[in-house]
Amino acid sequence: MRAILCKEWGGPEKLVLENLPSPPMRENGVRIQVHAAGINFLDTLLIAGQYQVKPPLPFSPGAEASGVVTEVASGVNGVKVGDRVMAMTELGGYADEVVATADRVFPIPDKMDFIAAAGFPITYGTSHVALTHRAHLKPGEWLLVLGAAGGVGLTAVEIGKALGARVIAAAGGPDKLAVAQQHGADSLIDYSREDIRERVKAITGGHGADVVYDAVGGDAFEASLRCVAWEGRVLIIGFASGRIPQIPANIALVKNIDIIGFYWGSYQIHKPEVPRESFRQLFRLLSEGKLKPHVSESLDLKDAARGMEMLKQRKSTGKVVLTMGRD
Repeated sequence: MRAILCKEWGGPEKLVLENLPSPPMRENGVRIQVHAAGINFLDTLLIAGQYQVKPPLPFSPGAEASGVVTEVASGVNGVKVGDRVMAMTELGGYADEVVATADRVFPIPDKMDFIAAAGFPITYGTSHVALTHRAHLKPGEWLLVLGAAGGVGLTAVEIGKALGARVIAAAGGPDKLAVAQQHGADSLIDYSREDIRERVKAITGGHGADVVYDAVGGDAFEASLRCVAWEGRVLIIGFASGRIPQIPANIALVKNIDIIGFYWGSYQIHKPEVPRESFRQLFRLLSEGKLKPHVSESLDLKDAARGMEMLKQRKSTGKVVLTMGRD
């Protein structure tokens, strides 16, 4: 089978495409013939050796994929050969085949294609658990989403709207804001030319944002602290800007705000029932037409490095997905 390999720490340009033996079946495993694989910002950190976990070299990146089940381990129930599925794969998604753990494999709704499914689990899973389980977002609250046209940001816009929040989308440039508006944003901030603090205050009538969803970090995070409402909550999702900001404790004290760290992957280890219930709710929202996965770029497997570079440079909107040429 073909697979993208990371053989040394570095940028996407270090990745290579090679032919490898099929991965071995394991206990509680499901073998998937991959049709598409989602690219995530975490993949760019992983190949650079900068992620929370550091797999031994060489390895194939790719934490989510979609395809057709070709084999299941003994004792596995709920999925069978021939099923169309999406899966959280941890590693190995950038390949023709992957073996995933059965409880991280989910049937694809009939109306969903492989490309949309490949980019669904991590971004929607992240935003849904963050907004419901951690921030406890309520109907009518003001939700400020930073990086609102990116992979996780756009899903936060959709989910926030589905939960009844008033969504303020902040992104760099009119094209990105147009995408956020198409996916449900009520108000827009172009932080390439507008002041986040002043615009949030104007939009909310001085109230401020009840919840800030920040996958960007850097200057945008610091500006959001100045416009969060009293008893507001700030979700720290990631640092796409490349700069990890420092948190002024005096602002947290004076405004009685919660600074909430969120690492979705850890729930698979510590509380797997949380993402399982989250996916149940997400599939319901999807069936109701409240979620519309957006894939801005679909690239061939051999172009994985180019796709990852697009994420690093923040040149894409929604998801970038790799395809295996099966459709």
